[in-house]
Amino acid sequence: MNLIEAFILGVLQGIAEFLPISSSGHLALGKILLGSEVESGITYEVVVHFGTLVSIIYYYRTELGRLLASGLRFLLNPVKEKENKDIHFLGMILISMIPAFIVGFTLKDKVEAIFSNPLLVSIMLLVTGGLLFSTKFVPSRTQECDISDEPSQRRTTSIGIAKSFAIGLAQACAMIPGISRSGSTITIALWLGVDRKTAANFSFIMVIPVIGGAMLLQVLDLIELGIQGDALQVLIIGFLSSVISGYFALKYLIIVLKKSGFYLFSFYCWAVGLVGVWLFL
Repeated sequence: MNLIEAFILGVLQGIAEFLPISSSGHLALGKILLGSEVESGITYEVVVHFGTLVSIIYYYRTELGRLLASGLRFLLNPVKEKENKDIHFLGMILISMIPAFIVGFTLKDKVEAIFSNPLLVSIMLLVTGGLLFSTKFVPSRTQECDISDEPSQRRTTSIGIAKSFAIGLAQACAMIPGISRSGSTITIALWLGVDRKTAANFSFIMVIPVIGGAMLLQVLDLIELGIQGDALQVLIIGFLSSVISGYFALKYLIIVLKKSGFYLFSFYCWAVGLVGVWLFL
């Protein structure tokens, strides 16, 4: 992989990680179309995913700081802090992680094998398009929720245990290349009656421990590879391009959600999926 290909795939990862168009699917198809083979196996994918993780952490730095402070206070005084809404949110995040970790530990090899099947990836993009388009028919009481910062003007349906687990199941299914993680989790949340702002925030914050956990599993492999020289330059370019493109893609998606245009991404997924089916059938 040369530096230009590293840059293109990094931008692709950053944009597709947050926009509901499947980063894993685009990365798989992009590598095939560019004819790129990453010398270090999954190393490049790990690095660009770390780039998008940095984007999320920076974008939500204020909220994450508050959640971390609340979590620490809860550990020091659980009785006093048990009614804190941040503690409830953190608890629901933990519940949402369960399906992804189960799938990650039991079906990891089978999921990775799908990356080499571009036809299946293309079909899954068509499925993602169907999920996104379905949000057009979510009852208006959810779609029209005011997402302003005034609690008195915002009708938010809280996320409980059942909803958290359901959203977590959607995230686990999104490990299949071509199924958008943000698209499936936000879609499920909207259909469960969660307002758009809460759905987006929950979707992106819940992925932080999942990506972090997946990266920890690969740390030893990265150390053993002892990457240097040209390969190191490729990883640096991929990382930086995914960080920058990911941050702006996340900002853009939040704007789109405010305008109820989430379903419009379905047309793009259908177009790419159909082209992929035509090319690889």
